Amino acid sequence: MRLFVTILLALATFVAPALAQPVQLATRLVSSELDMPLFVAAPSGDPRLFVVEQTGKIRILADGRFLDAPFLDLSASVSGGSEQGLLGLAFHPGYAENGRFFVNYTDANGDTQIVSYSVSTDANVADPASASVLLSIDQPYANHNGGWLGFGPDGLLYIGMGDGGSGGDPQRRAQNPDELLGKILRIDVDGAAPYAIPPGNPFANGGGRPEIFALGARNPWRVAFDGNDIYIADVGQNAIEEIDVITTTDAGANLGWSIMEGDRCFRENTCSTDGLVLPIHQYTHDAGGCSITGGYVYRGKALPELSGHYFFADLCEGKLRSLRYGDGKASDGRDWTDQLDAIGAITSFGLDRAGELYITTLEGNLFQLVRAD
Repeated sequence: MRLFVTILLALATFVAPALAQPVQLATRLVSSELDMPLFVAAPSGDPRLFVVEQTGKIRILADGRFLDAPFLDLSASVSGGSEQGLLGLAFHPGYAENGRFFVNYTDANGDTQIVSYSVSTDANVADPASASVLLSIDQPYANHNGGWLGFGPDGLLYIGMGDGGSGGDPQRRAQNPDELLGKILRIDVDGAAPYAIPPGNPFANGGGRPEIFALGARNPWRVAFDGNDIYIADVGQNAIEEIDVITTTDAGANLGWSIMEGDRCFRENTCSTDGLVLPIHQYTHDAGGCSITGGYVYRGKALPELSGHYFFADLCEGKLRSLRYGDGKASDGRDWTDQLDAIGAITSFGLDRAGELYITTLEGNLFQLVRAD
């Protein structure tokens, strides 16, 4: 067993939508031949889809079928089992010109590697010899590796790091500014080799690791940008799954873990929320759910009724949900599950060049979210 074998199945709650659904949705099966798919991405303007498999391959979907040869095969380099493996992919905003992309994986020792690659002379094959390690981060346990990375509208590379694992953040790394674990990192991959520190980072001039952008994450299982807003789906401990929203100007934001889990004190019966970012939405394990899967704010053209909806799911439920965020709060919460055929255990989401939404599942499936016939 590989992905999230330590997760305990429970039940979850969600506020029922107050309004009628604006559109009938369906899922279109794109492929059922994938091996532990965890992410979907497309370079800006590129008609292809790149699908990350936890076991180590990045595969290309072109003209409706997967190419036989992987874009990149790291199977011999990544660790397997639990929450380890090839976990993230980000294309440089200038990929069409420079061919650079970045991956996040756990190596044979279980430690996080953030590595830069370039495409080869064949547009469908990466150059394995171009590998350049940007960051190596020791992982004390096999879980809570985070794994997401992506470029913000500021052109900087953001990286989601879990708290190092085990349970309850035993070494309290998430609140420790001298640790990269339990943080959202931000680096400038164009400013220097291997990277420069953005001057706006909270510890750029000392007091902590200069790569840190935000603190207090437990295990951010997918992060997404919508303009300058940053949506962070943070997996909870035993009680609460949460969605936090900060902006690219909120350097030094503290998401609260492990002082708090969601809006509840975690370590003590009472605690101060001063200076902490509270969730814009959360749900408990009492009636279902166990591990939130973050998605994207929909900005595609095929489903204009859903523009502005942030889609997310839970690994243990197979339910698809959405909400809107504005003026500092969430609204218009919806559960789309009853409209859809059984999806499976949703591991991640992705967007194509047109902003249309895709879903990956633990069972090896890739779906596109479409309008029902």
